[in-house]
Amino acid sequence: MATYCVGDLAFMVDGTNSQERTYVCLSVFPVFAANYWIIIGGGSQFSLRKKESTNSRLEIPNERDRERDRDIQDLCKVLSGLTAADATITGSSDNQFLLSSAYLVFFMQAGFAMLCAGSVRSKNTKNILIKNVLDACVGAIAFFIFGFGFAYGTKEGKSTNEFIGNWNFGLQDFTDWAGFLFQWAFSAAAATIVSGSVAERTAFQAYLGYSFFLTAFVYPVVVHWVWDGNGWLTAFKDNDKLFDCGMYDFAGSGVVHMTGGVAGLMGAMIVGPRTGRFGPDGRVVAMPGHNASLVVLGTFILWVGWYGFNPGSQLAIIGSEAVVARTAVSTTLSAAAGGVTAMAINYGLYHVWDLIAVCNGVLAGLVGITAGCSVTEPWTAIVCGFISAWVIHGAGKLLLKLKIDDPLEAAPMHGACGAFGVFWVGLMAKKEYVAEVYSGAEKCAGVFYGGDGSLLGAQVVGVICIFLWVGGLLGLFFLALKKMNMLRTSPEEEQLGLDESKHGGSAYNMELVAPMPTEM
Repeated sequence: MATYCVGDLAFMVDGTNSQERTYVCLSVFPVFAANYWIIIGGGSQFSLRKKESTNSRLEIPNERDRERDRDIQDLCKVLSGLTAADATITGSSDNQFLLSSAYLVFFMQAGFAMLCAGSVRSKNTKNILIKNVLDACVGAIAFFIFGFGFAYGTKEGKSTNEFIGNWNFGLQDFTDWAGFLFQWAFSAAAATIVSGSVAERTAFQAYLGYSFFLTAFVYPVVVHWVWDGNGWLTAFKDNDKLFDCGMYDFAGSGVVHMTGGVAGLMGAMIVGPRTGRFGPDGRVVAMPGHNASLVVLGTFILWVGWYGFNPGSQLAIIGSEAVVARTAVSTTLSAAAGGVTAMAINYGLYHVWDLIAVCNGVLAGLVGITAGCSVTEPWTAIVCGFISAWVIHGAGKLLLKLKIDDPLEAAPMHGACGAFGVFWVGLMAKKEYVAEVYSGAEKCAGVFYGGDGSLLGAQVVGVICIFLWVGGLLGLFFLALKKMNMLRTSPEEEQLGLDESKHGGSAYNMELVAPMPTEM
């Protein structure tokens, strides 16, 4: 091992093979020396492979060594001409990628808003929209003050905690602004899911309280378990992983969607159904949303946002181009398969080409693939979307059978499909793809790809624990609000519509204008 230093750059030369040596330097750039190609490797490693040459002097050891040294000097001259600012190119690209992904994920709030507005009756449009807006506002403050610290907070030199983070509250001693913004956008998505489950009959102040509680404490703890390197469920630590694998949830089928879906389920159960939703004989009374156009617009916005949600969860683009692109393809195929399958299910059962069902199928496919989008083969995403459409259909029917009213089917879509997505990874994760995304995962693969069941076991444990944690805490929270008569609006307000009773009038102010008289 020899070390060459030029300016701020250090090169460690390893190996005795004159045709190829490995060099390690501070930065990697796509340049080459006089007689060597630079072959980019992982991290900051790269190789210099000698070009083909007919120069016989290359066969003379002393001359070969001298030429190698000259080539290294040529390389150093090229790299030493680069400033410290040039060495930040890779970091800047990754930072911009993460910020762009955060913007896309936050734009999903607009998709949720349109989807929710179109799925409720017109008399409750303002109410559902202001809740969506305030999810982002309240969630930003709650996640800044408390949530991020509980999710990722660790003080240098202080003992870590596998259950919950314990530092960086208010972003104290923290400067990774892009990372915070990306994680906050995810927390806002988790909170917004619940608005659909409890729509059209929940008190406004109750919703604000729930939104703060979820983003400040409940959701961050789940994040710490799975995504922080110190969490007890995480796959991002070197040892002591659950079943030697940890839970694989790449972009949040369980962490984000199942958390929001289970919270919504608890809210829908405890607040009770909308007045008139179920007849005296138990018959389900249809209460369709008022604007299918808004539902479609919201679905497409969410689909676009998912390209920040899933590919963006790689957190970097340099060196991860293949993973990011494959993740985007899998995301697309699962959404497409979910939409087509939902259409087929509803036509087969009811002989109707149901637009709303297709939109829900697309979103179910997106939720289902979110956990495994980076570690499963793209063709399996089609199967994932197919099954996800059946999952949301079956879970929706089950809720109606139990007389649980979820106007947007948010609990079936995000809760049931999210749980299925986590389980799906334990079946279909490909070992080679797992090695690209997670370290130390030699035996961790889906059972259909040679896994020994350890990964599947970790996934099942994760689903159970998320359900118990979120369901238990949010159940108690909603029950406490109900006990204090703070959870539900009055029957009179519900009948009139929350827009008129709480928000100053209808969302649609359509004035009737008398026609102008015509001359005879």
